[in-house]
Amino acid sequence: MIEKALLDLMYGFGIAFEPHNLMWSIFGVIAGNLIGVLPGLGALTAMSILLPLTYVMHPVAAILMLAGIFYGSMYGGAIGAILLNLPVHPPHAVACLDGYPLTLQGRGGAALAVAMIASFVAASIGILIMVFFSPLLVEIAFKFGPAELFSIMLLGLLAGSTMSRGSAVKGVAMTLLGLLLGVVGTDVNTGTMRFTFGLMHLQDGVDLVALAMGLFGVGEFLLSVNKMSTVGSGARMRFRDMRPTRSELKKSFFPMLRGTAVGTLFGVLPGTGPTITTFVAYALERKVSKTPERFGHGAIEGVASPEAASHSKTQVDFIPTMSLGIPGDAMMALILGALLIQGIQPGPQLVTEHPDIFWGLVASFWVGNLLLIVLNIPFIGLWVKLLQVPYKYLYPAALFFIAIGCFSTQNSLFEVGEVLLFGILGAVLRYLDFSVATILLGYVLGPIVEENFRRALLLSRGDLLVFLERPISAGFIAASALLIGVQIAAFVWKVLKRRNQPGLKQEKEAAT
Repeated sequence: MIEKALLDLMYGFGIAFEPHNLMWSIFGVIAGNLIGVLPGLGALTAMSILLPLTYVMHPVAAILMLAGIFYGSMYGGAIGAILLNLPVHPPHAVACLDGYPLTLQGRGGAALAVAMIASFVAASIGILIMVFFSPLLVEIAFKFGPAELFSIMLLGLLAGSTMSRGSAVKGVAMTLLGLLLGVVGTDVNTGTMRFTFGLMHLQDGVDLVALAMGLFGVGEFLLSVNKMSTVGSGARMRFRDMRPTRSELKKSFFPMLRGTAVGTLFGVLPGTGPTITTFVAYALERKVSKTPERFGHGAIEGVASPEAASHSKTQVDFIPTMSLGIPGDAMMALILGALLIQGIQPGPQLVTEHPDIFWGLVASFWVGNLLLIVLNIPFIGLWVKLLQVPYKYLYPAALFFIAIGCFSTQNSLFEVGEVLLFGILGAVLRYLDFSVATILLGYVLGPIVEENFRRALLLSRGDLLVFLERPISAGFIAASALLIGVQIAAFVWKVLKRRNQPGLKQEKEAAT
């Protein structure tokens, strides 16, 4: 079996290195990397613009180009998140939490290098998993029904709500606000309009790009509008400062592996987006860390793990798309559409009926990821040079691209207004020391949790025991209960510890 997989992989490299296929793969990676840097103009926009081109292209070249745009933009999006606190794509919102503080400490180049290393390692592991474990992973995916999906999403929601630094109550409040924003729009099951206040623009819900850009990008600009210095002023620009130290690489090693594992798990499950994956990876890293208080203040692990999760999911996402015909997100749906345009039906027979497409795509992943390293190692210095641009030039330009990007999603100024509103909200909440990251988590996970909960109850005719009767679902429910119990115990312990402090006792006695 291993020998056959290796022979198929060698065949794939032969397909990927054919001149016209290689040219389109390189074009996709470069386009995705460059477009990924621009706020709002993400992979989905680029793939949508270039999709008509696939009508006149060979099927293999078309898929390789779209895949190159897809994973090329994933690294490009990390640049804006780490250097400017702009989550160019919503999955990179997590990279803002520790990437931007590292930039302010003069370690922006090192953070980008770690993100690049994590992306390559995770992508390589994801490719190997595609090659050797695709049949097994497809079998696992079939075992996840609505009850299992609800349980794992509930666990992700509870774990993610603990990411917020500071008050746990504030973190829960922001998660609930995100859940409330997530239910705005048309109900999937009944078609009822919910919380739209009569605005037709909200019938499809709050725009994800507008929410992420407003809370992080515009919110950061409003808080920093009176700064005339550069971003992270005083950061040195020597080449050796752009390389991660041995300590940073050591701290990043196991987070990369854990992030890769999370990305692989969520990549197999259809319908789970990359934003969920990065938030869960970050929450897991905080849980296992011996110094969780470092997160949010420039912990390199907070960059390595989510980036690894994002890129491993990007690779493994192709398994349910190609083998089951079930896209994991909107970008996978576009690639699925490109296959259908070419008259190719995704499914279990794709590998045998069109081996050139499947194995050529797998081999092109390695070619594209190596190309990303070749492109970005010399350009790390260029990206870090962005730090020398004064706020008065940099952020107005960023706001312009944010407005253009949000306008292009629906060709409506309403989305631009949403960005402004969420920007003001984000600035106020950040000023009051609330964690805005958990808003995004609640927004993304909330509708999925609700949809699978209702679907599971419909299938079980209202029997709540369905979540405990299925072993996988029961396991995730038990983990969720354990997580809640640990949080309550930690809170009680903290209260008791405060009461038993000698200083507090003396103050109380003096007061009485």
